[in-house]
Amino acid sequence: MCDLNQLFVLFLVGIAAGFINVNAGGGSTLTLPMLIFLGLDASVANGTNRIGILLQNLSAVSSFKREQYSRFKLSFKLALMTLPGAIIGAFFSINISNEAFKIILALIMIGVIITMIIPKKKVEVLTGSDGEQSWKVYLAMFGIGFYGGFIQVGVGFLLMAALHHLMKLSLVHVNMHKVFIIFFYTIPALTIFILSDNVNWILGLGLAAGTMTGAWWGAKFSVKKGEKYIRVILIVAILIMVVKLLNIF
Repeated sequence: MCDLNQLFVLFLVGIAAGFINVNAGGGSTLTLPMLIFLGLDASVANGTNRIGILLQNLSAVSSFKREQYSRFKLSFKLALMTLPGAIIGAFFSINISNEAFKIILALIMIGVIITMIIPKKKVEVLTGSDGEQSWKVYLAMFGIGFYGGFIQVGVGFLLMAALHHLMKLSLVHVNMHKVFIIFFYTIPALTIFILSDNVNWILGLGLAAGTMTGAWWGAKFSVKKGEKYIRVILIVAILIMVVKLLNIF
């Protein structure tokens, strides 16, 4: 059950998550625990979150195309590499216990905090139309697909690292490919959650309205000036969610 207040909260959270996801990653650290806070079981929250993820990235792909940033042939090729892992990951996710999922989610969030706190070395922004493709890229895409199908939280960070460092793509092209890849592998992952009855459509569509809005604008604007503020907000939010998930208080 849900009411208008819950849908409004999800819409606002979705806007922030969609914007953050397109420009960096980690938006699901806001949306997934929020769905759990609203009373959904962890597995249902995980499935419901995929509705927002799917439509968010569809919106971002469209927005990037309008900005004349699209290389669908390479995006599709990379997305295909993630499919086997995504399907396996989704099946794995629906077959673990609710408590086990919460513990795994909490541990992953702690890991996200650590990666956000550790100072990052400046990486030269590299260019190249299709980048470098090797067995490392194939292996990375499979692993990222599994992780995305399983839990999704923070997958944007992994994709950015793989595309930027392994393929030596510029950050603009990284985000362009990232949103297409996540959109593509989310289709079979969401289907698995739907068939296993792990989706709340009302909350999912309310969330999706927000993520689509945030993603549309996220593809148009850079968050470089606001990156430090977003990082602080995310860290605080993640810590609160970890406390809740682990029942510390």
